[in-house]
Amino acid sequence: MKLYNTMTRTKEEFVPLKDKVVNMYVCGPTVYNYIHIGNARAFIVFDTVRRYLEYKGYTVNYVQNFTDIDDKIINRAKEENTTEKAIAERFIEEYFKDADALGIKRATVHPKATDHIADIIEFIKILIDKGYAYVVDGNVYFETAKFKDYGKLSKKNIEELMAGARVEIDEKKKNPLDFALWKAQKPGEPAWDSPWGKGRPGWHIECSVMSTKYLGKTLDIHAGGPDLIFPHHENEIAQSEAAYDQPFSKYWMHIGYLNVNNEKMSKSKGNFFTVRELTEKYDPEVLRLFMLMAHYRSPINFSLELLDQAKSAYERLTNTVVNLKYLTNITIDRELTDEEKKLIAKFDEYKKQFEEAMDDDFNTADAISVLFEMAKTANANLSGNSSKKLVEYILEMFLKLSDVLGLSYKSAKLEIEDEEILKLIEERQKARKEKNWKLADEIRDKLKEKGIILEDTPEGVRWRRIK
Repeated sequence: MKLYNTMTRTKEEFVPLKDKVVNMYVCGPTVYNYIHIGNARAFIVFDTVRRYLEYKGYTVNYVQNFTDIDDKIINRAKEENTTEKAIAERFIEEYFKDADALGIKRATVHPKATDHIADIIEFIKILIDKGYAYVVDGNVYFETAKFKDYGKLSKKNIEELMAGARVEIDEKKKNPLDFALWKAQKPGEPAWDSPWGKGRPGWHIECSVMSTKYLGKTLDIHAGGPDLIFPHHENEIAQSEAAYDQPFSKYWMHIGYLNVNNEKMSKSKGNFFTVRELTEKYDPEVLRLFMLMAHYRSPINFSLELLDQAKSAYERLTNTVVNLKYLTNITIDRELTDEEKKLIAKFDEYKKQFEEAMDDDFNTADAISVLFEMAKTANANLSGNSSKKLVEYILEMFLKLSDVLGLSYKSAKLEIEDEEILKLIEERQKARKEKNWKLADEIRDKLKEKGIILEDTPEGVRWRRIK
């Protein structure tokens, strides 16, 4: 299995530090609002990475944090005349609703920054004692000039970073690139006691503290969005490796940028979408499928038209599952014919192709293409005359590989109405083979009355409901 390591800018063979165990940290949301589709892409992609690693037999210790104290949270609490804790707890709950709908598995641990203040203070003490951090008026800053490898992830030298970095102008810093480990309390802001006075942690420190606490001083995989490469992940590396004198993470994974209608997503442009508003109109698995239809490192363009295309694609996969479930109910348990054995061999080859795609830097786009080939072959070759063993084998494989991608086809429950529809489709297929066009047309019209549209293709009959 190979993955692209942002640190080395190359695809590398994936070899975890401990055999068959993967320690993986994914930067989670700042909980002041509903998650947007940019957040969703990262969380869906890395959930899929985790699922495939588990499919391959690895135990994955998966940690995803919640930033529950931050300027945005403080500002929202002021706007709503409530506490920062109330805002954070509310949007953590809302995050889980969205994540569950999207099929994103719960992390092994979901640590919160405010639950780890004591750990953060101890970590900062180590950096001060080792000469990497300094105190000014109750603030503690990391001195980037002291860390000789600063910039190694973003591949920029210090001069470039000084010129181009979007850093806060703070006269207290020795260097504009120095970053806050601890922020002195401002009037009206929440604060905790520390050796440097009341204050709160900076953003970068929480991830270093929580990842090393739950996963050890060197991680296997650290992952996040492309906007986190600098400064967030660069700063995590600096403070973690300065504290512990060992590599912070063996592999770094980052997704590509997401645009909306070929522009950067922003509220001011009116092209900002939350997961919540989209999943009120679309099956959440449609959004998940859309996010996985491009390679995770590729830039992706989002539009409602493209989402509608993903919806049609998802319906094709769902209809295949419904059809296979129906066939398991009506087929006979008998021995496989030679032709059916060849078909099983063909599906075994599909499984191999799926795994090869995922082994090549988690290429979900190619893996999804394999699913559609499986659906096409199943729809063209299976019928009520097939062996139950064959149908069950193909259905089980299709669902297992779909589950790697987080697709469960919850809507593909076989209702009595579905059974009637599939039975009519099969009767029509039989009438067409017998060239009984009158009966075939009558059945098509009957199905149309039930809201079912048929599409005759070289790969078999596709059907969909009229919404």
